[in-house]
Amino acid sequence: MDEVNEEMINFWEYITGPELWATIATGLIRVLIIVLLAYIVVRVTRKLIYRVFQNRQKGPIRISERREKTLKKLASNVVAYIVYFIAIIMILDNVLGFQVGALLAGAGVAGLAIGFGAQNLVRDVITGFFIIFEDQFSVGDYIYVAGIEGFVEEIGLRTTKVLSWTGEMNVVPNGDITQVTNYSVNNGLALVDINIPYESSVDEAEKIINKVAATLPEKYDFILSIPEVIGVQDLEVSHYTIRVIADTKPGYQWAGGRNIRKEMQDELYKSGIELPAPRVVMYSKDEENKIREQNREREQ
Repeated sequence: MDEVNEEMINFWEYITGPELWATIATGLIRVLIIVLLAYIVVRVTRKLIYRVFQNRQKGPIRISERREKTLKKLASNVVAYIVYFIAIIMILDNVLGFQVGALLAGAGVAGLAIGFGAQNLVRDVITGFFIIFEDQFSVGDYIYVAGIEGFVEEIGLRTTKVLSWTGEMNVVPNGDITQVTNYSVNNGLALVDINIPYESSVDEAEKIINKVAATLPEKYDFILSIPEVIGVQDLEVSHYTIRVIADTKPGYQWAGGRNIRKEMQDELYKSGIELPAPRVVMYSKDEENKIREQNREREQ
């Protein structure tokens, strides 16, 4: 019993003594210094990266603005990962007293075993590397990928963030990206079909459409050239269709189509050409009998 009391007294003296709290305070100060230094290094390195890309036009190597945004974010993220990893190692070694060498060796063996269960993670990282290396798409591009359509907000080694035009932020694992449709690489093509009633002649309708088309590049900077009238595309029950195409800036083909329809409709309506409506022909019973009799007479 005396030994237990003595151990309790020694333990109480240890936890209330100045040595323990001095050690804890020293350790906390070291941790704060390491974390602060890591934060400063990350901030300074990011500023240097952004400054390097700002001066890219003065150097011999030129890159596009799309690729610049992607590489800036990627380089900043990689630097942050490396610096914070080194900071964690320093805390474990200098503050907590872990044998980092043995810990890393054990982590390597464990990582090999975990790697077999983390094949998706490895696939995501490898796919992310090839997306960036091949410049399949960049930050700011409008793409369709994995059933999602929107603007690329961020490209990482493991995931890609795509912002839908309705505001949803979609995080797509890079390993799920098997096919990409990039609307921001080449100029877009606005395709507009205009329905004209049969009462209006094709020449008159095309004359009005060409007149409006000539004014559109001045009104909308994303329409790069005067829209071209292809001609009559379809013959429907109550109308025929005239197709118009126009080159637009990348990703603006939908906006170009909407504005072309608006301008065409306004001018056609002012010129007395209304958009056709579905037609329904109704016959009364007496008229139906007369039609049958007329058909019989023709057959005879």
